[in-house]
Amino acid sequence: MDAATSVTPGAVSHILANPSPGDAAEIPELVVQVVDLKSIGTGSRFSFMASDGKDKIRAMLPTQLAPEVHSGNLQNLGLIRILDYTCNALPPKNDKALIISKCEVASQALDAEIISEDKKQEGPAIVLKPKDEGVVLSKPANAPLVVLKPKQEVKSASQIVNEQRGNACSAAPAARLAMTRRVHPLISLNPYQGNWVIKVRVTNKGNLRTYKNARGEGCVFNVELTDEDGTQIQATMFNEAAKKFYPMFELGKVYFVSKGSLRIANKQFKTVQNDYEMTLNENAVVEEAEGETIIPQVQFNFVKIDQLGSYVNGRELIDIVGVVQSVSPTLSVRRKRDDETIPKRDIVVADDSGKTVSVSLWNDLATTTGQELMDMVDSSPIVAIKSLRVSDFQGVSLSTVGKSTLLVNPDLPEAQNLKSWYDSEGKGTSMAPIGADMGVARAGGLRSMYSDRVFLSHITSDPNMGQEKPVFFSLNAIISHIKPDQNMWYRACKTCNKKVTEAVEGGYWCEGCNKNDAECSLRYIMVIKVSDPTGEAWVSVFNEHAERIIGCSADELDRIRREEGDDSYILKLKEATWVPHLFRVSVAQHEYMNERRQRTTVRTEAPVDYAAESKYLLEEIAKLTAC
Repeated sequence: MDAATSVTPGAVSHILANPSPGDAAEIPELVVQVVDLKSIGTGSRFSFMASDGKDKIRAMLPTQLAPEVHSGNLQNLGLIRILDYTCNALPPKNDKALIISKCEVASQALDAEIISEDKKQEGPAIVLKPKDEGVVLSKPANAPLVVLKPKQEVKSASQIVNEQRGNACSAAPAARLAMTRRVHPLISLNPYQGNWVIKVRVTNKGNLRTYKNARGEGCVFNVELTDEDGTQIQATMFNEAAKKFYPMFELGKVYFVSKGSLRIANKQFKTVQNDYEMTLNENAVVEEAEGETIIPQVQFNFVKIDQLGSYVNGRELIDIVGVVQSVSPTLSVRRKRDDETIPKRDIVVADDSGKTVSVSLWNDLATTTGQELMDMVDSSPIVAIKSLRVSDFQGVSLSTVGKSTLLVNPDLPEAQNLKSWYDSEGKGTSMAPIGADMGVARAGGLRSMYSDRVFLSHITSDPNMGQEKPVFFSLNAIISHIKPDQNMWYRACKTCNKKVTEAVEGGYWCEGCNKNDAECSLRYIMVIKVSDPTGEAWVSVFNEHAERIIGCSADELDRIRREEGDDSYILKLKEATWVPHLFRVSVAQHEYMNERRQRTTVRTEAPVDYAAESKYLLEEIAKLTAC
């Protein structure tokens, strides 16, 4: 077989004998065949059996090779060249697993699996010669001898330690850690890995927050860490660890981190693209690495202001870059949760999409950075803001959260391009708020009900819709059925509307308000079936919209059921069916019992305005006849 389409004999034996190589440059040519390629989870990771023709080992591809698999460049029975790896023992049987951190495609899929002529024969021995003589892999007698030259002259970590043993004791802690421990890329980490050291930059730092729950009080904060490959992970610290590391972690600095633990990330709350999240307790080791410039700074994924509509009320946080148009004075807002007064300041920013949006700054961003922006607003500064929540207040608005980061006049290509645009033409352009084009207008307009209008079949025919982020549509549909035996409501706190539980001593306990009340209210949380000419679907409806659909509050419907009986209760629900409505809905994916499902949720509801509906239909007909 041609050497370009063959594996390295004894590759698996070499990996098992060297489970954690000291340096990637010391790894010889290791070409293996991908056998039994399988997707893990959502398709961002793939596992397979790495075969050298004689032996096999369970392996996992790095996430950066997922596009190669999706594009078909890397397929089952293809060959890859392993450039860096770690071999771990997986509980409970300590089976070996190969975690590949760097590799490249050596050949596309072959016709069949490579199998050695005599699998009973002992695997070929691997002899590591001195560096100037190269690496010699001895092969069977009927195969030519292959000599592999090392990629470069790089000293191993042990050689460095031996040469510098005389002054190692006086070296900085981070320097000692770098010399004595191999630095692992974030992509190679997994929950089953034991000892590891990572070198990362703090690209986002949240506030130190306090919390109260049934188990007591505590504090928590998190950081986003980025390594030199650009891979990110979120690390969370609680209580004593949070108090210890909060002053130690500084935004923008580089650290060596070890003795942490990993677990599967909660996809509903994760803020970075990583399948795992990290937890650091008080025994974790964090040491600053001074003078490091290779690891990238804060990474942004900017969204244009005119594209914010699809993110409204979603869980995903977004980044924007814009020109500051105005800055308001600082206001004091009383928070319902704990009755604490916190500072708030609103700024209006614009970008080259020709739209503006209001951004609410909270806490330190309002008092410090906000004051800085007020002092320089006349010069139209550029701001880059990371991790903003998108809400439907005033149509569309943005708000900072505890982990938000704001940079003024950042040295970024996007900021420089925006500044050039604004100075040349944007300053004289008339720009409208993005909220003017979104949502139900407070004056009673229904513009959003006629944007992105689709039939139900457009949603139900695509079960993967909303997988990356929620998508929004408008519907004209009839309510065809409301289940009378479903859980129509939940018990809610009269102050904050959060769910309450019955207290042992009587009354209802609210976790959010941290108090016990004698009474509670009922709030709708229900599903209804809607239909149109193309099909039907179940949609979720919450309190405000459900009250308009049913025609009464959840407390009143509960009273009808208790006092007037089930017949009156069912009749009340039937009165709400076979009535046409205009809906603005979001479509997203969620997990239930380890199964991904599509969920459609009503965001806005309104009765059909037949005059406006007729005008819309005439406009659509005109578009068709104009083609």
